[in-house]
Amino acid sequence: MPEIHKLPEGWKLTKISEVCEINPRIPKEFQRLPEALTTFVPMAAVDEKTGSILNAKTVPYHKVAKGYTYFEENDVLFAKITPCMQNGKHAIARDLIDGIGFGSTEFHVLRPKRDKVIPEWIWYFIRQPCFLREAAAYFTGAVGQQRVPEYFLSQYVIPLPPLSVQQRIVAKVKELMDDVEKARTACERQLEAVKALPAAYLRQVFESEEAKKWERKRLGEVCEVTMGQSPPGHTYSDTPIGLPFFQGKADFGGYFPTVRVWCSHPIKIAEEGDVLISVRAPVGPVNMSNLKCCIGRGLAAIRCRNNPLNWYVFWYLRFLEPQMSLVGSGSTFNAVTYEELYEISIPLPPLSVQQRIVAELREKMAEVEKLRQTIEKQLETINALPQAILRKAFRGEL
Repeated sequence: MPEIHKLPEGWKLTKISEVCEINPRIPKEFQRLPEALTTFVPMAAVDEKTGSILNAKTVPYHKVAKGYTYFEENDVLFAKITPCMQNGKHAIARDLIDGIGFGSTEFHVLRPKRDKVIPEWIWYFIRQPCFLREAAAYFTGAVGQQRVPEYFLSQYVIPLPPLSVQQRIVAKVKELMDDVEKARTACERQLEAVKALPAAYLRQVFESEEAKKWERKRLGEVCEVTMGQSPPGHTYSDTPIGLPFFQGKADFGGYFPTVRVWCSHPIKIAEEGDVLISVRAPVGPVNMSNLKCCIGRGLAAIRCRNNPLNWYVFWYLRFLEPQMSLVGSGSTFNAVTYEELYEISIPLPPLSVQQRIVAELREKMAEVEKLRQTIEKQLETINALPQAILRKAFRGEL
């Protein structure tokens, strides 16, 4: 039920079934030639962000006349199945051939009684997160294929102002939502640009004219490469017995892996400061080991000897990640072998240059991370605005 609060003068609370016909049937007198074209709206055709029908299909009437959901121009389509319901796949049927259409049986159809409510008022109301949360509490059916029953919609009470007020508020909501979408788009573009900075910084280092002059050696000549091996399953534990056990990319964080599993009888061990690289799909991502650990067959540990700094090798392998992802052997898993890791050509500037590069990259990457977090917080704030706008709209505060 909607929040209890004082409604503005002229508003009232009413059941959806009093202002909408729910799941209307095809009129008995309705007939079309079998080959006549009509509009078909599969669930995939509804855009989740805007609720617009973007990819409706044009099909012969006889293919959808029976067994599919019937609706007419300006009917509201409510996606009753999870997860489409929570994801916002609810639409107003518009631009239908001859004003009629058919769609997935996973839609409930709400036909507004035009002397009482406009389609946009219903559509905005059912897209509210609070409404969708309540709808989810009424799910029926098997897990993964649960549906909102018709009686939930028919009995749900909504605030209803006069038609002229509905039209004014809907126009204001649309204006505000358009502004939110523009802000969200701009913020998402900023975020994508920031996420691209680390790769750009690495290219500046390793594709520079200076880098072309550096001596190059095979990775196996300057580092010890240890391929992981999975211990017997009975030695795994989710309690801290033995060594932390990392199995692959799923355990990686931004720089260091996250401990989820321990192993009481490790076979292959990485030391603190070893570079960990994913060698089975996905190939290429790297982390730095910040503790002694056991590594499974999805990882290899790279231990630097003498000249190369471990963080220098880390950044170079991260630079190579897009290329590494293309390297693969084996028909089942995309993977790299010990020999392929050994043969990786690595540029080796003087130690002082490596130290400078590591320090500069650490500083730049820290700045990128701060900027990314700032923009993500801005995006989080923007994403909360639609809910706040709709809350105000249905309280009469717009």
